[in-house]
Amino acid sequence: MSEQQGGVSGGPGALFAIGGAEDKLKKRTVLQEFVEAAGGSKARIVVVPTASALGPDVVDVYHALFAALGAESVVGVRPENREDADDPAFIEPLHNATGVFMTGGNQLKLAGVVTGTAFGRAVTAAHARGAAVGGTSAGASILAEHMIAFGRSGATPRQRMSQLAGGLGLVQGAIVDQHFAQRNRYGRLLSLVAQSPGLLGIGVDEDTAAVVRGTHLEVVGRGAVTIFDGSRITSNAHHAKRSEPILASGVVLHVLPATATFDLQARVLLSYGPQPPAEEIAEMQAAEADLRKLAKEIAAEGVSPKYYADRKRRAGRRTATASKRATAAGESRPEATEPITAGAELDTPDRTRPDSEPA
Repeated sequence: MSEQQGGVSGGPGALFAIGGAEDKLKKRTVLQEFVEAAGGSKARIVVVPTASALGPDVVDVYHALFAALGAESVVGVRPENREDADDPAFIEPLHNATGVFMTGGNQLKLAGVVTGTAFGRAVTAAHARGAAVGGTSAGASILAEHMIAFGRSGATPRQRMSQLAGGLGLVQGAIVDQHFAQRNRYGRLLSLVAQSPGLLGIGVDEDTAAVVRGTHLEVVGRGAVTIFDGSRITSNAHHAKRSEPILASGVVLHVLPATATFDLQARVLLSYGPQPPAEEIAEMQAAEADLRKLAKEIAAEGVSPKYYADRKRRAGRRTATASKRATAAGESRPEATEPITAGAELDTPDRTRPDSEPA
């Protein structure tokens, strides 16, 4: 993996939309994945706590966490207003960052300070050159072009259930919601998909990350990522009044646990479940290559594969017969036969050699 100034890869970095309440004490799976995406032991992470109502403590927490997970450096940068967000002193740390992490808190405040400012453009530029950019809770929602500013909980989609604000636009064609299952935010995300069917609704559970690389989304963590695809929806959102329930028929639902991979552009599931270890994949590829070679040898000799299968069956019967004779004669064990390979002739096992003699 080649390293560039301020980045860790030759293209755009990974995007981490974390659903909030990520594990900070035990496995810390989500945060570990973020540090690795930011460069591992060479990670230079900028923490942006603008959304948080907490003081310097929130930066201290993430500084300790990312340092414990192996990051080279962690600094906090907190623009509190749009004037700060256009100040070069606040922007400078982003130029060499390999990771930008935005904390949770008030997402409308985060959007009001960051979007459309030099700071927001610097975050976008860092991502374009390879930095991992992510956030938890409010910091996850702002990654999309349209972010949920606030809204009500509930399972039923209703008119005026939530309000949108402008985001950074790093995740295109989608709306990201967080604390999804834990705060019952199905209705508000579904209402937005019903109103804007061209946008995917992405709901991320707590201690879970939707990791976006290019057009692929992978799920990491303890919970799930829920996706609403309204491209074929039938809805009455255009004339539902006040807080009336919204019709949402024909929405395609995807609930994706850890390891699942989804194509955001084609809107299809790509894979799920644990992948085999690299060494196991190599063994399978080697076995496949051997099989192809054997097939070529058989074809070159003009011999049907059935011929070798019949030979193997005959050899098995002879081995079974020999084993019965050996048992009847009081021998301690039957002799093993050699595996059959292409072109090999069958031999009768040699019973004159003592059992103790090496093969």
